[in-house]
Amino acid sequence: MKLLLVHPGPLMYTKIYLRLEPLGLELVADAARRAGHQVALLDLQVEQPEAYLALAAEWRPDAIGFSCNYLANVPEIVDLAKETKARWPDVFLFVGGHSASFVAEELLEHAEGAIDCVVKGEGEPAIVALLDALQEDRAAIASVAGVVSHLGQGPPPQFLHSLDECRPARDLLRHRRRYFIGVLDPCASIEFSRGCPWDCSFCSAWTFYGRSYRLVSPEVVVEDLARVREPGVFIVDDVAFIQAKHGLAIGEAIARRGIKKQYYLETRGDVLLRNKEVFQLWKRLGLEYMFIGIEAIDEEGLRLYRKRISQSKNFEALEYARSLGITVAINLIADPDWDRRQFEVIRRWCLEIPEIVNVSVNTPYPGTESWRTESRRIVSRDYRLYDIQHAVLPTKLPLPEFYEELVKTQQILNRKHLGWAALKSTAWIAAGHLLRGQTNFVKMLWKFDSVYDPKLQLADHARPVRYQMAPPPDPSPHANGALLYIHRAKGRQSRAIDDDTEAFVDTSRTGTGL
Repeated sequence: MKLLLVHPGPLMYTKIYLRLEPLGLELVADAARRAGHQVALLDLQVEQPEAYLALAAEWRPDAIGFSCNYLANVPEIVDLAKETKARWPDVFLFVGGHSASFVAEELLEHAEGAIDCVVKGEGEPAIVALLDALQEDRAAIASVAGVVSHLGQGPPPQFLHSLDECRPARDLLRHRRRYFIGVLDPCASIEFSRGCPWDCSFCSAWTFYGRSYRLVSPEVVVEDLARVREPGVFIVDDVAFIQAKHGLAIGEAIARRGIKKQYYLETRGDVLLRNKEVFQLWKRLGLEYMFIGIEAIDEEGLRLYRKRISQSKNFEALEYARSLGITVAINLIADPDWDRRQFEVIRRWCLEIPEIVNVSVNTPYPGTESWRTESRRIVSRDYRLYDIQHAVLPTKLPLPEFYEELVKTQQILNRKHLGWAALKSTAWIAAGHLLRGQTNFVKMLWKFDSVYDPKLQLADHARPVRYQMAPPPDPSPHANGALLYIHRAKGRQSRAIDDDTEAFVDTSRTGTGL
């Protein structure tokens, strides 16, 4: 069969700080190709909808799959599906991805028949079974694991048997030089592990994967990395190097192969402090940038988001990263209950530290525990506002003032790390990018004011709403694990970590019993 895979357009923050290659779609594409299907891939982060329609008209795929990893992309995907179905009624249209898994039934309802099914869970095993079913009889899709359609719901989604089975089909992307994160321009993405064993209340990584944690073998990682042409590499793991021996094994294999890259990764402060030798090795290999989700600068905030790590440990982790010469980006979560004083406290703190500080908005998402336990009334169910940059809970300040304070706080990042300030400190890097024809990093330096504007954010609330997600259930103190998970939780056997690391994880989570 001919399969076209499509990634939707950019979100608010991706217009400035990063634009990552659609690694998940590349892995699904590889699985489909290995099964003998013809595959094309289109990324609307870097192309226009007209390019999608032109490719569909020219290539005439039998099936089109949309990736939906972010709720804010739902209206775009539904509208594209409707337009596609109107032009080519016989094409089979489906949606998969992280967020789609949590709102599958709603997607089908919004699409009014334009979307034939939604695939919940991991895409690599599902795509082969789905295409096989389509070749036999469209009605057979109802029996495919993870598939939700108007014909019914198939068995629970299945995990890919081994993460070593698929490698990204990077050759299918038409504009690889358009991907970057910060100064890493261009930048590829790579996966070392999948899943997260923690249970932060605001996050849906652990609910999607059933608190599992699986590893790609070092040999496969290095072979994949050796084929990457970009000088920058973003490691997409939710928490990098939880299992120290795995991080060391990959690093040592990279050193033996003599692979030279610059790396950016995400991790936790307590993981950094626990596995210092891993991060020391990776610094020597080219680790330049690290993202740590601190989320709050007080103990009350840490309890709210169920980050069971003390504030002193977080600050110790920042000090240690500085000692290694690693540039750190921090995420803080602004709660809609904040008043002017709390915003001012955060601003003063941000100015006192050298790290890059990003401020997002506390947003209960379907799939998170907070979606089911948050007692405050959701004030908007417009998918487009679920991008961690808009307030969907009631704000203590009048909404215009909340956005003014939020953007005023985010402006610190702009003053310290963007514009002329950034260009002065990275002039030689920027010049090198421009000499190679790379403009992503330089262009981002002056985009902040055009994207982060309180008036624009407020205006987003006034836009007509065509698609609304279903309201959350009545709040309860505890969430039912059976209702949270996409992939079934299998406990300790699903986590590829040793007993000492399992004990560390257990002592650094609040323990929901899930």
